[in-house]
Amino acid sequence: MKRAPARRPPVLLLRTALRRLLLALGLPVVLAAVWWAVSAGSTDVYWPPLRTILETGREVWTAERITTDVVPSVLRLLIGFTAAGVLGVALGVVIGTFPRVRAVTEPVLEFLRAVPPPVLVPVIMLFAGIGDTMKVVVIVSGCVWPVLLNTVEGVRAVDSVLAETARAYGVGGLARPRHLVLPSASPQIFAGLRQALSIGVILMVISEMFAASNGLGFAVVQFQRSFAIPEMWSGILLLGLLGVLLALVFRVVERRALAWYHGLRRSRRTS
Repeated sequence: MKRAPARRPPVLLLRTALRRLLLALGLPVVLAAVWWAVSAGSTDVYWPPLRTILETGREVWTAERITTDVVPSVLRLLIGFTAAGVLGVALGVVIGTFPRVRAVTEPVLEFLRAVPPPVLVPVIMLFAGIGDTMKVVVIVSGCVWPVLLNTVEGVRAVDSVLAETARAYGVGGLARPRHLVLPSASPQIFAGLRQALSIGVILMVISEMFAASNGLGFAVVQFQRSFAIPEMWSGILLLGLLGVLLALVFRVVERRALAWYHGLRRSRRTS
């Protein structure tokens, strides 16, 4: 009979957490230090020193500017990302469950997936206008594909033994996708959502560069057009920090949602 694994002492847990923190921050700190040193004496208008960029960013990105530009961008991204997630998972479950539906829709899906979302911005503007609706639709049009395709593959990869067991116990209707299909496909669904998040940040910026009046993409373009180069660089850095923050939040949500999956993998490695 196997013994239950002993709990690690708090000191060891703290050391592990500190080691992970140092590994995560090590490369960014080194890159920032190199950038600081290389650009310290720069007199190039288009390549200002990092110190100037940071000082300018502190003056530009005030609470008022964050409210008028950053918050609207994040809200559009979250709405578009959520809509793409719901749509991609719903369609993916249907297409992955029924082979005939997959055979009919696959050519159309491959065609639409191959069209770059930025190319569709002028077309979407014709139908959705130039307001927030257009920007959300642009985000959805790009984010839905990784979620949809990963969901289809996750549904198709459901363990046949589990599927037969569920059928033998009469698990059908809405209970089947809820208790069998979605849990089994959830690791791949979250992989698609992770890809969609990075695509969503890119499309958020691109959509705000077309006929916008606020947002991070709009601010960066305005700085570029007015030759406010340090301000432009500060906006780019802020976009990078926003992407990192969103990725960290997503990782926390993913770990909690897939705690059973990661626990199962750890148990298999230790067994």
